[in-house]
Amino acid sequence: MTEIISGVLGAFGLSASAGLNAYIPLFVVSILAKFTNLIELAEPWSALESWWTIGVLLALGVVEIVADKVPVVDHVNDAVQTFIRPIAGAILFAASAQTITEINPVLAMICGLLVAGSVHAAKSIIARPIIEASTAGVGTPVISTVEDILVTIISVLAVVLPLLMLIIMIMIFWWVARLVKKIKTRRIQPVDSDL
Repeated sequence: MTEIISGVLGAFGLSASAGLNAYIPLFVVSILAKFTNLIELAEPWSALESWWTIGVLLALGVVEIVADKVPVVDHVNDAVQTFIRPIAGAILFAASAQTITEINPVLAMICGLLVAGSVHAAKSIIARPIIEASTAGVGTPVISTVEDILVTIISVLAVVLPLLMLIIMIMIFWWVARLVKKIKTRRIQPVDSDL
């Protein structure tokens, strides 16, 4: 039973991280599946272990990491990623959940699609515009770098220590909610005028 819970938690963590960056969690799963026994991918997901897949994920990951650091370009990237990130989340959820339990692949893909899509929507519609507007675009590369680091950590923890990953995810969501609330409060405060 513990393996089933760990598998599902790991699947949720991987698909949530795909909502921020599609390629880092896919790359992490590919590398861990190729070189360790921490995750074993069943067919057809074992295709993630091929050198071609790893190379393509690495190249696409570099493009997304660079594009996400540039103001305005990051909005174009987010628009393109609106289709890619949920699909990556669906693949990750189905691939990682199926290694532990016999969850129906269609149900697993729907869960991953919804989780990654929700995280992507929160990032691209709510969090990023607020941060960019409040920092005049200067915060874009900083926030993007923090996102990339978090996605990498969450992806590894989702496979290695899924219960710890759950605690970290809750803390991150709490921190982001506080940050967004603080920024919104600052923007709403009335400006004093001498009339």
